[in-house]
Amino acid sequence: MGRVSETSPIPGLHAATADLDPPLAALDLAALRANAADLVRRAAGTPIRVASKSVRCRAVLETVLGSGLTAADGFAGIMSYSLREALWLARLGARDILLGYPTVDRAALAELAADETLLSSIALMIDDVDHLELTRAALGTDKVRPQVCLDVDASLRLGPVHLGVRRSPLRTPEQAAELARAARSAGFEVVGVMTYEAQIAGLPDSNPAVRLVKKLSAAEIGRRRGAVLDAVRSVTGPLRIVNSGGTGSLEVSTADPQVTEVTAGSGLYVPTLFDHYRAFTPRPALFFATPVLRRPTPGIATVFAGGYIASGPAGDSRVPKPVWPTGLGLLGTEGAGEVQTPLSGARSLRLGDRVWFRHAKAGELCERFDEVHLVEPDGSRTTVPTYRGEGKNFG
Repeated sequence: MGRVSETSPIPGLHAATADLDPPLAALDLAALRANAADLVRRAAGTPIRVASKSVRCRAVLETVLGSGLTAADGFAGIMSYSLREALWLARLGARDILLGYPTVDRAALAELAADETLLSSIALMIDDVDHLELTRAALGTDKVRPQVCLDVDASLRLGPVHLGVRRSPLRTPEQAAELARAARSAGFEVVGVMTYEAQIAGLPDSNPAVRLVKKLSAAEIGRRRGAVLDAVRSVTGPLRIVNSGGTGSLEVSTADPQVTEVTAGSGLYVPTLFDHYRAFTPRPALFFATPVLRRPTPGIATVFAGGYIASGPAGDSRVPKPVWPTGLGLLGTEGAGEVQTPLSGARSLRLGDRVWFRHAKAGELCERFDEVHLVEPDGSRTTVPTYRGEGKNFG
């Protein structure tokens, strides 16, 4: 449990892209499909909403959801990270988009108000009564009834200790009901509640203390979510969406019968941050390759670029990892660089050879490349644009 699958797809990716000049990004479709099937297995019948921030490639979204970007084989809908992204995807055919974060983008909200298809396809996220006032002003009309979902804080608090991310100010059933009541009064349709337990989904099972915190947190949010839902439903009636979870916490979220859907995205690509979970065996699918430019010593090779540092707290867990050829390592004095990255253990490498890396976080790698090469098991290759390659940058 928690080990990376020992069958590496890199030799196949290496051969399939041999005619291309690196740097390049390549995706093993067999691993992607296996990861998608594993997510569906772990969700145990609960629909999975795909987190687009962890994908950032429309062709991959279509591979998982179908060309209509709606639902297929255990997946249902998209969790978008930007309203402008949601508008773009809806215009391309997506019809079930939950915005994962609040928005204050006035121009995008005005676009939403002007199109009934967009309004019916996108649910906004709110956690503060001020979101209602700002949103209504940006919509520019009282005649539309936007869908909204309430983001309720799912962090664990043990006395003064806060374990989890700093997201929503909503925490208690009373606070959630009050916001639901204000939303209805302001002409919004409350369609759901979200609880994202980042301290479970985003932490690998690295030691017994972490596993204990996860167990305590799962019990606490399970109890509190039930009370929150009762309070909100007393105001709104039935809810269409009760969203929870992430790649690392699907089993915890689906254990609650009131959860109607879970969210996952990183589990499709499986970056290095997901290498040490007990619930599943990772199959890395997305990699990048960059060429050797120089040999400063017999044991060191320096490759082009490579300093694709992931978001989050700075540290070793956020840097890319050289994985093929095996035995390579970053230098502690330089790390992964802006325009060059020296690697130890490189006696066998020559100028022009490729080194393959894994990124620490999933979709963020797509912000570095205009295209991704999708490779089938037979070695055939299809090249598709990332969001960046389509000229889209949503922040």
